[in-house]
Amino acid sequence: MYAIIRTGGKQYKVQAGDVLQVDKLEQKLGAEFDINEILMVGGESTHVGQPLVKGAKVTVVVTKQAKTRKEIVFKKKRRQGYRKFATHKQEFTELFVKAITSPDGKVAKTDESANVVDVAAVRAEKAQARVAARKERAESKGTAEVVKKAAKKAVAKKKVAKKAVKKTAKKATKTGAKKKAAKKTSKKA
Repeated sequence: MYAIIRTGGKQYKVQAGDVLQVDKLEQKLGAEFDINEILMVGGESTHVGQPLVKGAKVTVVVTKQAKTRKEIVFKKKRRQGYRKFATHKQEFTELFVKAITSPDGKVAKTDESANVVDVAAVRAEKAQARVAARKERAESKGTAEVVKKAAKKAVAKKKVAKKAVKKTAKKATKTGAKKKAAKKTSKKA
């Protein structure tokens, strides 16, 4: 069984178990309500409204209240120097069709359940995860900097030690050369 419903000035063909996006409705997340603006109910027997079908209803559950992707709105008049650029996000309500009731009393239900998503909570969780990751990177970067500084100090100490060894080696060779020269002169005398 299917139904053609009207909401927000638009018409939608729905069946039990369908998920559809309609213009924003003032309903709470997870709320279950009936849509009574049914234009037609089809299936084994067809009921066409004049303009609405009396006694028919579609039971829906609100699964999401959010905004669409960003749309670019660009206006231009050529050779006039007129250009306008803007963006727009349209608010929408996502509905899960739970059941369709025809005017004869027949009901088409679905075995599936509505998957309710709180977009604001998901966005907040993602933001907290990004902040935690940023802090972790900063801490690991800070420890890496400490390790680098310690390594630089160790390298600097090694260089200073090498210079000191070289200086003492030069002094030792100079004093050793003087002693050898003194011994040679003493032997000649």
